[in-house]
Amino acid sequence: MAKDVDLESLPGVGPATADKLIEAGFDTFQSIAVASPGELSNTADIGESTAADIINAARKTADIGGFETGSSVLERRQKIGKLSWLVPEVDELLGGGVETQSITEVYGEFGAGKSQITHQLSVNVQLPREFGGLGGSAIFIDSEDTFRPERIDDMVRGLDDEILAAAMENREIEGTPGDDEAMELLIQDFLDHIHVAKAFNSNHQMLLAQKAKEIAGDSQDTEWPVRLLCVDSLTAHFRAEYVGRGQLAQRQQKLNKHLHDLMRVGDLNNTAVLVTNQVSSNPDSFFGDPTQPIGGNILGHTSTFRMYLRKSKGTKRIVRLVDAPNLPDGEAVMRVEGEGLKPE
Repeated sequence: MAKDVDLESLPGVGPATADKLIEAGFDTFQSIAVASPGELSNTADIGESTAADIINAARKTADIGGFETGSSVLERRQKIGKLSWLVPEVDELLGGGVETQSITEVYGEFGAGKSQITHQLSVNVQLPREFGGLGGSAIFIDSEDTFRPERIDDMVRGLDDEILAAAMENREIEGTPGDDEAMELLIQDFLDHIHVAKAFNSNHQMLLAQKAKEIAGDSQDTEWPVRLLCVDSLTAHFRAEYVGRGQLAQRQQKLNKHLHDLMRVGDLNNTAVLVTNQVSSNPDSFFGDPTQPIGGNILGHTSTFRMYLRKSKGTKRIVRLVDAPNLPDGEAVMRVEGEGLKPE
């Protein structure tokens, strides 16, 4: 169990029901409090009215679900972390970096550099906070066979010497950035703090999101709490398996549940959620860029930040902030190099 809690103290929860809930990942009062009655009912083989009673009791115990003042919201938001891209222009565009407790979506055509961003942020999240990191580990759900440990190696070596020295000190690795043996140990340690799973289909991808919630919950009291969850790409399996308008509603329903599972990981564990998305061409567009992201309104409404990545000359990429609740739209330029993401 992720947390030492007694689920049997909740009304209607006996030993068998508690075991089923824990097995499904509902191992804290908080995780039960934010579930829906239908979800709990299907998981534990109980009636929806009983599930609703359990959820209400969990909400009281976990002390969530009520109204709060704007001052309380501000105080809570001050705990939100900002994960730096280490590209000043992009960080400025995002108000400091990728936010925890939010879903950030990056979409763009093939070869634009979406997977490079997930790799770079899986490195950056492990850096000390004074160097733009969050001092935590990463989870990487890979649906397109894009994760390459060799790229992590390249990107760690591509960090500034000052950052590398701080990372070595943080991990108690003796040596300097010029020391080959110390660098090998450092790169191995970076890789050890990235939990990678390959998703074979959409159902497996949804199952991995549940597993991610469990891993993130278990890690919160450790030295390396999960501070980043990457899904690359979010929509590939859904797009391939649900073809045609006849299956659109079912696809969107499953995608909606998957997004809310990801959001729950971010909210409950102060984790940044980064998803990449494929695009299609809108044939009705006569003016401007016809490229549009897959996933429709459900993904548009659920993503807190939407970013459009497009190719420019050579290694240059244009990063456009399309939607954000508290930031103006804008563009920044970066380069995707062998050593990782770099300023223009």
